[in-house]
Order: sequence, then C-alpha cells, then structure tokens
Amino acid sequence: MSTVRAFLSLGSNLGDRQHYLREAISQLSHDVTVLGISRLYETAPVGGVVQDDFLNVVIEIDTELSPLALLDRCQKAEVDANRVRLVRFGPRTLDVDILLYGDSAIDEERLTVPHPRMFERKFVLAPLADLAPELVPEELLLAAEGDVVAIGML
Repeated sequence: MSTVRAFLSLGSNLGDRQHYLREAISQLSHDVTVLGISRLYETAPVGGVVQDDFLNVVIEIDTELSPLALLDRCQKAEVDANRVRLVRFGPRTLDVDILLYGDSAIDEERLTVPHPRMFERKFVLAPLADLAPELVPEELLLAAEGDVVAIGML
C-alpha cells in the first residue's frame, strides 16, 4: 500500500497543554510516520466561548491509514487525553483535526477534508506554513482570524 502525505492540527487549552500535545504526537507516531512538527503557537480562542488560550501545532505525516482510519486514531488520542465534548468550540484537553489528506477532497458525514474552516483560522495556517509554505499563500494567512504567537518548539 502506498503512503499519503497528510497534515494534522493539534490544540490544547486545559491542564498541561504541552503534555497533551506531546502525548498525542507520540501515540499517533505508532500508526503514522511523523515527518515534521511546526513551531508551537499560543493562540487566542476562536468561536465566542470565553476560555483560556490554546497551544497549537501542526504535524506533517506519511500514513498508510485510510482517511477514516486516521480520523479514528485522532479521536482515540482525544479520548485518551480525557477530552470531554460539552460545548462546541469549548475548552479541551486535546483537539486533533485532519487538515489535508494528500490531494483528496472528502465530504462524508464523519469527515470533511480539506478541513472546512482551516483557511479562516490563523492558529491553523501559521503552523501549517511552517511545514508547507507552498500551501499557505501570504494573503490567506494575513486574512485569517485570530491572534497567534510563536513561542518555540514543542
């Protein structure tokens, strides 16, 4: 089976945020090859829910998993981080989203790729641009919503 280049966005704004991000990457690396990890960004929340700032990274991976199998692995990492889904766009220990899966366009009940809001969110585009600047035109990054600050490496 051939591998597919994909990008995942990871975020956390509860508890030991860096720990949750590191653990998720470690878990995912059992099923995918991690090719790169963006800089670590501290970002203001988007979506109107009052909450603490997030830490965000994007990882570039090679995977033989199907899109839905990859989604299942991402959701398992969230469950393992004790993520609780009480409020949409609310605080969370871990959020893992599939941004891109090769050149695929997927529109299914459980999964939409490219991620439907990725080009609106600076907390996704800034770390994605670290790994794949060819995928993030400067005008999109400048127009995206949110405040982000690069704070180093994870």
